[in-house]
Amino acid sequence: MSNSFKLDIVNPEKSFLSKEDAIEVVVPAFEGDMGFLKDHISIISFLKPGLLKVIDATATEETYYVEDGIIEFKNNCLSVLTSNIFDIKKMDKNKVKDILTEAEKDSQNNDISDQAKYLVDQKIEVLKSLTLN
Repeated sequence: MSNSFKLDIVNPEKSFLSKEDAIEVVVPAFEGDMGFLKDHISIISFLKPGLLKVIDATATEETYYVEDGIIEFKNNCLSVLTSNIFDIKKMDKNKVKDILTEAEKDSQNNDISDQAKYLVDQKIEVLKSLTLN
């Protein structure tokens, strides 16, 4: 019996990733990091800026940076809809620094709501950890 499930990650430009053999996926949800295995209960949740980790049947681990989005797990299929995602291994350090600079500028805005401030601060924390690696 297989322990795998289907994973689809979509961004506005294209279908970013589709796997039939995901064994475990960890997403940065508002509730905290949320792990998915086969036969997880059905759920819909929102993403916050963070790292999305995928482990497939060959024990290969892939890590992606996501900024926001929605996830749905239903009938052993995890769907991730996100506006911004990139592969950590293929990331351009200059792009990360540019996004970090913009986020730090947004954080200084006095008119920012508490929720937007939380998300920007989360984004800054994750991006800083990426630039240190």
